[in-house]
Amino acid sequence: MSAPRLLLCASASGGGKTTVTCAVLQALMDRGVNPVAFKCGPDYIDPMFHSEIIGAKSRNLDLFFLGADKTRYLLEQNSAGAGLALIEGVMGYYDGIAMSHEASAYHLARVTQTPAVLVLDGRGSALTIAAVVKGMAGFRPDSGIRGVILNRVSPMLYPRLKACIEEETGLAVYGYLPSLPDCTLKSRHLGLVTAGEVANLKEKLHKLAAQAEKSLDLDGLLALASSAPALDPKPIDLPEPVEGAPVIAVAKDKAFCFYYADGLELLERMGARLVEFSPLADKALPEGTCGLYLGGGYPEEFARELADNHSLLREIHDKILHGLPTVAECGGFLYLHRHLGDADGRYDWHMAGAFSGDAHNTGRLGRFGYVTLTAQKDGLLCRAGESFPAHEFHYWDSTTPGADFHAQKPQSDRGWDCAFHSPTLYAGFPHFHFWARPELARNFTAAARRYMQEALL
Repeated sequence: MSAPRLLLCASASGGGKTTVTCAVLQALMDRGVNPVAFKCGPDYIDPMFHSEIIGAKSRNLDLFFLGADKTRYLLEQNSAGAGLALIEGVMGYYDGIAMSHEASAYHLARVTQTPAVLVLDGRGSALTIAAVVKGMAGFRPDSGIRGVILNRVSPMLYPRLKACIEEETGLAVYGYLPSLPDCTLKSRHLGLVTAGEVANLKEKLHKLAAQAEKSLDLDGLLALASSAPALDPKPIDLPEPVEGAPVIAVAKDKAFCFYYADGLELLERMGARLVEFSPLADKALPEGTCGLYLGGGYPEEFARELADNHSLLREIHDKILHGLPTVAECGGFLYLHRHLGDADGRYDWHMAGAFSGDAHNTGRLGRFGYVTLTAQKDGLLCRAGESFPAHEFHYWDSTTPGADFHAQKPQSDRGWDCAFHSPTLYAGFPHFHFWARPELARNFTAAARRYMQEALL
């Protein structure tokens, strides 16, 4: 049976979606409701807040990666037994790929038939806020917007704004949050700072939750969530799992923390045994490692510590060159370079050197957004000519970015060659979701199984 579900959206980035989402999640956790959280789109960081600090299970729902059927399936699977599935939107509600609504929060709400609540910054607002609400809710006849939450408004102003919005639009207003400067969540170039970096974050979130209990209609939101119809997703056909449970070592620490949890679980369903290790602290790969997964993160911010771990760097260098099946995405790709440095040569840290290239900070966001990757040669993940969706977001570039895939922007003529692909390696800036094409997870696990068998000979 589908859990009650709700999507929080906004008219633009910066409207307070994450703050309100965290406040509601923490308040419901404190009530014992057992919510599960979801983030619309490819962002890794908000789910880290939801899961590592609040303690709610959190997953990504991305229609470009997953398509409608897999999105509904994973929403249903991950919501099983939850008291509420709370989905945080992305950017403005209708903002999708290339000025369309594709892969937007609105698209997700429509595909999953999830009621949406609009989070609006109410500072300095009067009657015009009703026009904004009416325009957002009426922009598409199937907008799914069923209510409003006001952010950063005073207790004195709130009753008048609520009455105005409800009279002019007919939509319910489910409360407000006042301006809470001591509960601000800072941001940086990859979005919100990672959960472990925010001092006293748990205390801040409990303050937000206490305020939510006072000024949000949580019971009304739960009732609205209960009005969502059953999902009834189609079953998803998966490849047969690999036998033998080969060990895939997963880099997991402050430097490497960007993974899709559903993707990791799919590797396990495909037969892998995942063992986490820290490139910052561990001097060697886990015993029995037959595959290596280096996800994204912030290796550049921990470059000194990573460079000082000489024994692990040597082992990873040697084993990759001798055929250890490896997936290295974005930050993991940087780690495999010879050196990390800046364009001015002020610092230069030695890395694993799995290929002859150096990476440097460009000081600006480079290739950004969704792409479709098409393999130009057979390799670890797929055969030449096969494609899968991916995403890029990075301020660094490489002297050797690779050219074994062609990346094509959706609804655009723009494309470029990128990434390395061999029978035992995928390494490049684009990151991807294994559920986008489950054969990728099966192929990676099968390669690890072959490596294990060869090691036993």
